[in-house]
Amino acid sequence: MMRIGHGYDVHRLVEGRRLILGGVEVPYRLGLLGHSDADVLLHAICDAILGALGCGDIGQHFPDNDPAFAGIASSKLLTRTVDLARENGYVVGNLDATIIAQQPKLAPYLEAMVGHIASVCEAPAGRINVKATTTEQLGFPGRGEGIAAHAVVLLTRS
Repeated sequence: MMRIGHGYDVHRLVEGRRLILGGVEVPYRLGLLGHSDADVLLHAICDAILGALGCGDIGQHFPDNDPAFAGIASSKLLTRTVDLARENGYVVGNLDATIIAQQPKLAPYLEAMVGHIASVCEAPAGRINVKATTTEQLGFPGRGEGIAAHAVVLLTRS
């Protein structure tokens, strides 16, 4: 049996924060604002996995008003989410994600993101795909106000 889930997340860009995407630090003058490290890509992936499981969303499992998650690396949230999938008899069979950002240019970091996500998900890198796109300067990503991410995951029986 297979299950499919979709995740979406967005965070505002601000000064004074590091930019972490897909578990990789990307050099940039702005970072994402959030209770955790605000890794919008890993949050979208968590939501996709939770959606495929029918287990709610990231806010239910890792609430932004819980001090235990203040400043936490989103890789730890993804690890816990992958563990939940495994406890329910599923593994990540395939994952496709898109980061939506006008700046910075992300192409040089995508391979490292894929490697990190594959490691956390305990899946071959060939089953993980991460893309980046701009919005041609339209909307909040195009104005440089924030970054968004979509993720689709296929879970398969372990």
